[in-house]
Amino acid sequence: MTSIIHNITVDARDSYEIASWWGQVLGLPLDPEDNPGDPECLIHLPSGIRYLFINVPEGKELKNRLHIDLQPVSGTRDEEVERLVGIGATVFDDQRRPDGTGWVTMRDPEGNEFCVERSAAERAATS
Repeated sequence: MTSIIHNITVDARDSYEIASWWGQVLGLPLDPEDNPGDPECLIHLPSGIRYLFINVPEGKELKNRLHIDLQPVSGTRDEEVERLVGIGATVFDDQRRPDGTGWVTMRDPEGNEFCVERSAAERAATS
């Protein structure tokens, strides 16, 4: 017997608002049934896994024990970091190295950490 990942769930103060923000990040729409004020909102990822946001009363207080790693589909890691800062993310821990390797740990508007890695093209260029 084995299991599959059905949902990746994120606690949120405002599930619709943060799900909408992540929809911008991923270039994916929210579930058509989701509306402002809903206690749960979904983004259906191309893999079939659902990115689920659920309202909770408390704010985020500690470092995430699990986080999402993003890889730009087009452009570079640095361009993606710039784009994400432009839509409300903040840089938390910059691990970029002089040789172009490394990643950037960021926070979404509710403080949840995620990382931005190099694109596949950037990785291939340094292999």
